[in-house]
Amino acid sequence: MGPIEFETNNWMWNSGFSPQLFGIGGIIITTAILGLSTGYFSAIGAPIKRRNKKRSIRVYMDGCFDLMHYGHANALRQAKSLGDELIVGVVSDEQIVANKGPPVLSMEERLILVKGLKWVDEVIPDAPYEITEEFMNKLFNKYNIDYIIHGDDPCLLPDGTDAYASAKKVGRYKQIKRTEGVSSTDIVGRILSTLRQRNDDILTNYDHNNSLNQEKSLSEEKNNSDSFKTHLSHFLPTSRRIMQFSNAKGPSPNSRVVYIDGAFDLFHAGHVEILRSARELGDFLLVGVHDDQVLSEQRGKYPILNLHERSLSVLACRYVDEIIIGAPWQVSKDMIATFNISLVVHGTVSESSSTLEIDPYIVPKSMGIVQTIESPRNTTTLSVATRIINNFDAYKKRNLKKKASEDRYYSEKTFVVGD
Repeated sequence: MGPIEFETNNWMWNSGFSPQLFGIGGIIITTAILGLSTGYFSAIGAPIKRRNKKRSIRVYMDGCFDLMHYGHANALRQAKSLGDELIVGVVSDEQIVANKGPPVLSMEERLILVKGLKWVDEVIPDAPYEITEEFMNKLFNKYNIDYIIHGDDPCLLPDGTDAYASAKKVGRYKQIKRTEGVSSTDIVGRILSTLRQRNDDILTNYDHNNSLNQEKSLSEEKNNSDSFKTHLSHFLPTSRRIMQFSNAKGPSPNSRVVYIDGAFDLFHAGHVEILRSARELGDFLLVGVHDDQVLSEQRGKYPILNLHERSLSVLACRYVDEIIIGAPWQVSKDMIATFNISLVVHGTVSESSSTLEIDPYIVPKSMGIVQTIESPRNTTTLSVATRIINNFDAYKKRNLKKKASEDRYYSEKTFVVGD
């Protein structure tokens, strides 16, 4: 019989027994009862046979992670729950082009986003799109991976074969549940749909030659209703999902609470890095996420992702401790007192100036608790959307291809246990 943990023998001491009362015979009886307990014999100088520490279960999940959204975050959260350490492979730009079409974000940006998620322990850059036998053996032998994880939606190569066939064949594959209501394809569709609805306003931001080409493409697409169906969010927010993403703990009474707010639309590398900079200024980072109506009133347009979608993306970030869902535009004295805010920060890069020219930081400025921090990157939601608009034809083609497979997935979708 193997050694039994000392804690399992507490009944003896709690019941009033004492080693002194057993004598020599008592030791024999005790030995039989304890099964050679290391806890007991350590008291009389016998050698201790220590149990080896259980090895961590290491799981691997890969992806393109282009236009990072809460669906990616939830997939990695589920993957982490299947093991102790999560290693994430980020597919190379070249592999994405070959299998899906041009990526929107660079490898550097996608690595920042993945590393910024609270469930990720290690990252492997330039991972292959297909889990070949060679790469699978590398995962098993070099990275000590126990299981390879993917969602319940099919991942097919250009020839129609399963990208995870090798892992399934050797019995080292586990499946998670795809997150409802979102995908990178869906988000690209929303951006293109938004472009159609207000193309005259958006195109004035681009050079003249590009504008003429885009207007021609848009004019052609307006006549094709299938290409520009209204892209509404299909996300079904639940309290359980918010709890799954939450740290579930507040600041201590003496914590230095730092507050930063924004839209955080199309959550990108610039968001991750400004949140990291803000977190370094205190012990607890509270993030205000403005609601859709406030953003429409202050910036003149609605965000591409709705409040709940944007909130989950922020909450998934490892630098964020808590969020205010639907934060007010102006930071009030009552709000500062309620959340015990020590410092209010904002970056040097913003989406646009307020159409109403209302300074949201008047109160904290009067209290001397506002600090401007240099934005680590110049990336904005508009600049990310612009990349798609400037490569309109390529992304339209990519989306039509992906939309067909997604429509097939949803038409055949059945309930999957998990998540």
